[in-house]
Amino acid sequence: MWLKVLIVALFIGLLISLTTGLVFLFKDVGNSRRRTLYALGVRVTLASALLVAIGWGFWSGRLNSTAPWDRQLHPQQVAPAPAKP
Repeated sequence: MWLKVLIVALFIGLLISLTTGLVFLFKDVGNSRRRTLYALGVRVTLASALLVAIGWGFWSGRLNSTAPWDRQLHPQQVAPAPAKP
């Protein structure tokens, strides 16, 4: 449960960083401030942390895929479909 909360928090932080970088890009036109560059650094760090969290979740088994194409790759992990009456 905490892993999913962490993933959502990292994703929201990533969107906030993306938005602030865009705002700084438009506000600091012709200015020597480096706020856009710092926002890019924060965004790259958050994206890396998000990828690590998702990768660790799949590796540890806390996250799993329910995609239809994954049933063909791993049929032993899919619960059998309920029988229709």
